Amino acid sequence: MRILYGIQGTGNGHISRAMEILPALQQRGDVDVLISGRQSELNLPVDVNYQMQGLGFVFGKKGGIDLVETYKKSRLKQFYKEVKSTPVQDYDLVISDFEPITAWASLQKGRQCFGLSNQASLLSSSVPSAKSDDFVGKFIIRNYAPCSINFGFSYKAYDQNIFTPIIRQTIRERDTSNKGHFTVYLPAYSDEKIISILSEVKNGDFEVFSKKSKEAYTIGNIVVQPLQKDAFEESLLSCAGVITAAGFGTTTEALFLGKKLLVIPQKHQYEQACNAHALQHEGVSVIKSLKTKHIDKIRAWIDYGEVVKMNYQDQTAALIDELIYNYHSVADPYTQYLERDQYTLKSA
Repeated sequence: MRILYGIQGTGNGHISRAMEILPALQQRGDVDVLISGRQSELNLPVDVNYQMQGLGFVFGKKGGIDLVETYKKSRLKQFYKEVKSTPVQDYDLVISDFEPITAWASLQKGRQCFGLSNQASLLSSSVPSAKSDDFVGKFIIRNYAPCSINFGFSYKAYDQNIFTPIIRQTIRERDTSNKGHFTVYLPAYSDEKIISILSEVKNGDFEVFSKKSKEAYTIGNIVVQPLQKDAFEESLLSCAGVITAAGFGTTTEALFLGKKLLVIPQKHQYEQACNAHALQHEGVSVIKSLKTKHIDKIRAWIDYGEVVKMNYQDQTAALIDELIYNYHSVADPYTQYLERDQYTLKSA
């Protein structure tokens, strides 16, 4: 079986999830990888067969997506050329982790495309979603990477074809500790904004990971350092708590590790609003923005915030089995009457 796996490259969460999914896919067939976007600090340990520009988002400095810059940097003619040139017809199975090139190429050429992302879970009415008038955000979730069949990830298995998060083995297999610091990752805020607020929070020591800083420096109780995979993991494993945006990857790892979690969802991102809503429902602390008026809430969270821990089991093999079974059911409807293990490897 020839498999094309499309991965969104504008966020670290998609790449880190792909690191766990790729070995399971490679047991089922020959896998080619397509990545669109170049904003991740992580590199896949395999060759990338197709590197595309795609359609990305530009982070601002005030807590959200910069819609103006995002529009300026979107090259729709180039996107159309990439969609047209992607040979999805040469593959048996096409998978998109919220990756628009593979999704739109499949739609244009009449091929099935399987969505495999946390964004896909928001298409289910059973998943807690934020009450929002963000019609643009809802439109993006439905149309940015439209797939014919969707498998989603969420904080709980709220519905059929929705799975709990995939936790990296480098996180799952490591010992944790508590050295007292708080790990901070807020990529949509400037370093200056983060420092101005956290410098007023004297009851905590902070390790801030920055997409913008080229070198580490210390100001009072705040250490700012470039975002690097190993350093971030070490900080996460040994921290007392995590302050982060409502991205799916970092929040789920904090929950799995049993780290106290404070979430500040990015503006103009419907997915993050929904994630924050679901997390708050589970008892996680959420504030709307990084502003002076919320300093007392940050102080109170440091002293009194409660830990919410999720014991996420490794479902990667079972998920890929389910996806492959659905592929065969679509390719040949007769297979739905047969035993699943005739078409997939048993998850055990």
